[in-house]
Amino acid sequence: MKIFTSFAISLLLLFGFSAQAADSRWTFDGDIRNNTLAVSPNEKTAAVGNSDTPIIYIYDLKTSEKQAMLSGFVTPRNILFSPDGEFLYISDSSLGVIFKFDATNFKLLTKYTVGPGAFGTAINNDGSKLYINNQAANTVTVFDLQKEKPAAVITGFAQPRQGVILSPNGQTLYVTNFASDKITVVDLGSNEIVGEIDGFDKIRAISVTSDGKTIFAANSGNNKIAVVDAQAMKVIDTIKVGKEPYGAALTPDEKFVYSGNLADNSLTVIALPDMKVITTVTGLKEPRQAIAFSQDSKTAYVLNGDLSIAKVDLTTNEVVVN
Repeated sequence: MKIFTSFAISLLLLFGFSAQAADSRWTFDGDIRNNTLAVSPNEKTAAVGNSDTPIIYIYDLKTSEKQAMLSGFVTPRNILFSPDGEFLYISDSSLGVIFKFDATNFKLLTKYTVGPGAFGTAINNDGSKLYINNQAANTVTVFDLQKEKPAAVITGFAQPRQGVILSPNGQTLYVTNFASDKITVVDLGSNEIVGEIDGFDKIRAISVTSDGKTIFAANSGNNKIAVVDAQAMKVIDTIKVGKEPYGAALTPDEKFVYSGNLADNSLTVIALPDMKVITTVTGLKEPRQAIAFSQDSKTAYVLNGDLSIAKVDLTTNEVVVN
């Protein structure tokens, strides 16, 4: 594992980028499909997308109506709101950029070049740094949003795609590797890899508890959610869920984990701390990892395959809007 800075970063980001810059129709790994959903901190707005569709839709969550459409993408991959809700960041794996929008009027502010294959993104608590999985180079780019330039590029990954998440204390980054079926553990004090967790089967989305002790990981290959001891860096339990689970979403109150089951058109509900399946939510359309919750843990927002948003009442586990 090596860390690159300054001139070396510029070369790494530009290498391979000229091909798609010369032809905007160039598509990076078009056979790899994902959808993405982000809910604004004030829970008034949702931004959704699918890597097959070069448009991002903005929804008013109160009315469930489309509010705006953002264009200019080739394969949009991940969407994030800044913690203060002022900005919207969207990665595009073909263009190799991060789009930055004003989250009030949805005007494009700038584009950051981060290298081809930009998939999953994570942002730290104060909104000063963005972490970007670059599948094309098997790296993670640490992007300084205040200086508006890369701070470091960390190597040593194997097809890092959507799965990237920060520990609640902001000191550790967990990166999923689809090729090796492992979670890479990165210390953000040094930007160095400090461990790997294996035992997965086509790992997809992950979530981590507020105390940083437990990770939940979706395994679409064996239809299970893996329970990981984050400190011991090992899988300690697995829970059978629906077919092709992509999501492993932890509610804010940490009482439940919801598995988004693509092939079953359902969510499997796992109660914590017992780690037992209590029910299945039906009436969805190809749910994946795009699951978000209201802060009071009463509503789930689930992105359907047709880019509509299903609202699930978590007190009854029924779809109330679809």
